[in-house]
Amino acid sequence: MKPRRIGVLTSGGDAAGMNAAIRAVVRMGIDQGCEVVGIRQGYRGLVEGMFRPLRARDVGGILQHGGTMLGSARCPEFREEAGQRKALDNLAAQGIDALVVIGGNGSQTGSWALEQLGVPVMGVASTIDNDLYGSDITIGVDTALNIAVEAIDRIRTTASSHNRAFLVEVMGRDCGYLAMMTALAGGAEAVAIPEVDHDPDWFADAIASAYKRNKTHALIVVAEGARHNAECLMRHFRDNRQRLGFDVRATTLGHVQRGGIPSVQDRLLGARLGAEAARLLANGTHGALVGMKGGQLTTTPLDDVQGRARPLDTELLELARVLAR
Repeated sequence: MKPRRIGVLTSGGDAAGMNAAIRAVVRMGIDQGCEVVGIRQGYRGLVEGMFRPLRARDVGGILQHGGTMLGSARCPEFREEAGQRKALDNLAAQGIDALVVIGGNGSQTGSWALEQLGVPVMGVASTIDNDLYGSDITIGVDTALNIAVEAIDRIRTTASSHNRAFLVEVMGRDCGYLAMMTALAGGAEAVAIPEVDHDPDWFADAIASAYKRNKTHALIVVAEGARHNAECLMRHFRDNRQRLGFDVRATTLGHVQRGGIPSVQDRLLGARLGAEAARLLANGTHGALVGMKGGQLTTTPLDDVQGRARPLDTELLELARVLAR
């Protein structure tokens, strides 16, 4: 049955391009003859009743802004049955027949829970971690990568000036995608990721080898979820400074990777995924995640998405190693 009112929310970590997806959901929903209601602060807004009707003009001028105009927040209450029942009651009170959820793994687990309770839901793949099953690339990844690589380029300048090695810690939670791609694009000597475990001596050897090859600097990119994180590696390097050659410094990029102006890629991806989710939902399709595979828009059942992560292609680690010579 065609929905009369579609709700849209953003959940989990913010990602550049979320606003492009919100804009696309609203305008495609209207084009399909539906009213669209924004839900503020993610699932917390769903439980607490934070609703706002959205018209075409309400989402004007947001395309170029990072973050999410609807906001996002943690909501432990939604994980419990009582919280989910509150959400259902609020949706019914607002006359919302269907929902678009823009977010990553945890967010789409929430989508699946609502779908099981009878709410038609379409998910939109959005997380800078790029670990969401059902999409080759997710909203926010391209912008986060560009920010990280720009930071690497800047750090290399000062590293070369002072003949130093730098550890650069990037985000990504339990997935090494951001770290691996940043290392490859930034020309790092080595990368520490959760999926492949090297002991601290392996990284010390990488720095020492760069020094012996007369490099003016060495860079190691470290994923925040790696077993040997930047703090652990720095302790080891301080205890073994004589063998390294380089003096070593550490920089944590942290949440700077989430902010900033969305790249063209993330604007286009947000627009395409958001519009497709609204179009499908308005025409009776639900219970799936809209993503991108092989350059084509695809849908994956939420039942397959929830509780799973997209595996990392670690073959690129060898390419990064060869190119860092």
